[in-house]
Amino acid sequence: MILAACTLIVTNCAPQPPAPKLPAVPTFPQQSSPTEQIPVTQSNEAATSPTATASNESLNVPSNAPHVDVLDVTHLPLGDGKISSAPQKGYVYSCQTQFNGRGASGATPWINSDGTWDMTKKVSVEGSVNWPHNFTTSIQGDKRVFTTNDLPDHATGVFPISLADYAHHFDQNPNSIKAQSITFSVPANPTVAALPTCVGGEVGIMLSGVLLFSAFDAEGRDAVAHEVQDQCDGHPQESGYYHYHGLSSCLKDNATGQSALLGYAFDGFGIYGPYGADGKELTDADLDECHGITSEVEWDGKQVMMYHYVATREFPYVVGCFRGAPSVMALTAPNGGGGPQQGGGQQQQNGGQPGGQAGQPPQAAIEACANLNQNVSCSFKAPNGTINGVCQMPPQTQQLVCVPQNRAP
Repeated sequence: MILAACTLIVTNCAPQPPAPKLPAVPTFPQQSSPTEQIPVTQSNEAATSPTATASNESLNVPSNAPHVDVLDVTHLPLGDGKISSAPQKGYVYSCQTQFNGRGASGATPWINSDGTWDMTKKVSVEGSVNWPHNFTTSIQGDKRVFTTNDLPDHATGVFPISLADYAHHFDQNPNSIKAQSITFSVPANPTVAALPTCVGGEVGIMLSGVLLFSAFDAEGRDAVAHEVQDQCDGHPQESGYYHYHGLSSCLKDNATGQSALLGYAFDGFGIYGPYGADGKELTDADLDECHGITSEVEWDGKQVMMYHYVATREFPYVVGCFRGAPSVMALTAPNGGGGPQQGGGQQQQNGGQPGGQAGQPPQAAIEACANLNQNVSCSFKAPNGTINGVCQMPPQTQQLVCVPQNRAP
């Protein structure tokens, strides 16, 4: 009896083995106040978007509501092949319908067998390299103008990925990060278009000065899940353009309440972080077909009710289609496309043009019809002089382009 009691006491008091440590779930850097913006009057049309509307109750929620995550990041649905020919929630309405390039190769132990992936198990490219960041934004008339060298304001991993880097087992990205020279503009007061527009290989720019690509790799797979990025969720493509495919964990969000402005889509609408005014993480179920919502946000120093995109941890991550008319479709290649990776990542396709849609018109031809109707005369400057034409909609697009006279669209 006494022996049994002692045995029980010893068993209960014996040291227990430590609980296994799980990989940390990625968190987002926080800032005490939103990024400073240049004041500008918001148009009523944009503020009264016909898309999803925030409830009146949400406008009364204190801005210091704590952030609450709701997604199971160990079982995020894969976006592989989720390409649609029309706007569809949880999909990418892509201008490109054929994906013939190569993506990251090698085993991916963070991809689950049930069609999901585990964000906590995914590896990152090693290293911490700082760059001479140069990024400015300003409002000039009715345009918001960006100038960037595409080098981030945060450190990157070491690219090309070293053979000694564990990430090389899964992605052999051979590309180097290079400074670029990019200047473009979007509407300062964006408005919702009658119909959404398909997206190309690129969809916007973030406040780190880095381009944002679509959610797909060159195989039409979920790029965030399959391709290996650095700890800031970026990597370079074949021409050296450093870019993200989803939300970068190095972009600073608000500490509580409504997420901060983190970037701009090519139609001019803002890209905000994943938390609503009540502090709750937003998911596909909360957003429309273009991965956006209408709610009260800070915009150019004012609180306004307007449409905006939401960068989430769920496919399609940021922009599923353009809710407004994009003034830019591609910046990384002279004739269009998304400038995908080559070699260990993506490669050129569509007749030799990098990514995007084959035969993508130049940006000047798109801007020439930005405020015009179909069949209206237009003109734009080209290397060989001024081109006169007519605003028409080329095949497989929903965007007016200044097509040279006597030339089929």
